[in-house]
Amino acid sequence: MRIAFIGQKGLPAIFGGVERHVEELAKELATKGHEVFVYARKWYCPEKITNYAGINIIYTPTIKTKHLDAIVHTFTSSLHALNKNYDVIHYHAVGPSLLSWIPRFFNPRTKVVATFHCIDRYHKKWNWFARLVLSLGEKATCKFPHETIAVSKTIQSYCLNEFDKPVTYNPNGVRIVTKTATDKLAQFGLEPDKYLLMVSRLVKHKGAHYLLEAWRFARQQYPELLKDYKLAIVGGSAFTDDYVQELRDIAQNDQSIVFTNWQKDENLNQLYGNTALLVHPSENEGLPITVLQAMAYGKAVLVSDIPEHQEIVSDSRYWFANSSVSSLAGKIVELLKNLELLKKNGQENLEKVREHFNWSDIAEKTEMVYRA
Repeated sequence: MRIAFIGQKGLPAIFGGVERHVEELAKELATKGHEVFVYARKWYCPEKITNYAGINIIYTPTIKTKHLDAIVHTFTSSLHALNKNYDVIHYHAVGPSLLSWIPRFFNPRTKVVATFHCIDRYHKKWNWFARLVLSLGEKATCKFPHETIAVSKTIQSYCLNEFDKPVTYNPNGVRIVTKTATDKLAQFGLEPDKYLLMVSRLVKHKGAHYLLEAWRFARQQYPELLKDYKLAIVGGSAFTDDYVQELRDIAQNDQSIVFTNWQKDENLNQLYGNTALLVHPSENEGLPITVLQAMAYGKAVLVSDIPEHQEIVSDSRYWFANSSVSSLAGKIVELLKNLELLKKNGQENLEKVREHFNWSDIAEKTEMVYRA
C-alpha cells in the first residue's frame, strides 16, 4: 500500500509524542513492504532529508506560529496528497484531523484514518478560540475518517461517550533497551542512578513546575537522603519561552537541578538508561511515550494519578495526586528510601511494555485497520 501520514512535525523525531509514534509506526510499515510517505515541516527537520529509514519525507509550506503552524501545514499537505494515488491517508492528532474531510470529499477512493492522540483542548497553552477549534477537531476525528484509532482506553471511552463513535484501541509503543553506557552523563554533571529524570516538552500542562517545587521542598525536608541526587529536566520550549523562563526562575540556580534542553540519540539513551526514577507530573495526556520509554529501560516511574497514567502504571504506590506539590514531594522521598523496591518495579515495568506495548504488534494492528 501507499500510505501517507499527515499532522506530525516531521522525521526523525526530535521531540513530541506524535512524532515518535509516527516514526516508529512508519518504520514498521516500511519494513513490511509498504511505501510510506511522511509530510514534514522544514523548521523541524534541520537536515532536510528526503528519505529516512526507508520512509519518504515530503516538505510542504507552513507558517511557523503557535496557532497557525499545525493547521496551515495540514492544509498544504492535504492538498498535495490529493493527486498522489495514496491508498491510505492517515491523520495524526485532533487538530490536523479537522481537515480530514478534504481527501474524503475530493478523493473518495482513498481511505482516510485518524489517530486520536490526546484531548488537546485541555492544554493550558491554548486560548478560548484554539480550544474551540480543537473541540471541533475532536468531532472531526470521530466523524470524517473511515476509521479512527485511540491510543488509550480512556480516549476510546471518550469517543464513545462524547460522539457515539466506536473506535479502535491501539496504543503507543516503545522498543526495549537492555543495556546502556554512561560516558555521556558527565557533560550534564550527572552520575548513574543518582538523578531523577523528566523528559518532556516544557509546556505548562506537563507539570514541570510542580516537579521543581516538589524537588526543592523534598531536599529541604530530607537533605541527607537527597544530598547526592540531582534532578534532570530534558526538553525545551514549544512556543513557550515565557514558561521555560518561569521554570528557571523556580530553580534559582539550584545546583541540584539540571536543564539539558532537547537531547537525542546516545545522549537521550543514556539519560533514560541510568536514571534512578522517571517522574512524569503531567496534568493531561494521551498515552505518554516518555513513561513507556523509561519502563522499556527497566526503570521505575512516578506519575500523576490521571486515568491515562493509571492505564500504564497500575500500582498506586507510584502515583501522586495530580497537581499536588506536597504529594509529589512525599512520593519522591518515600521511593528513594526504598531503592530495592524501585529496582523490582523497574523489572516489572520492562515485562509489561514487552508484552503490551510492542511496536511490531501495534503496526500489525494498524495494518489490519487499513486493510479492513
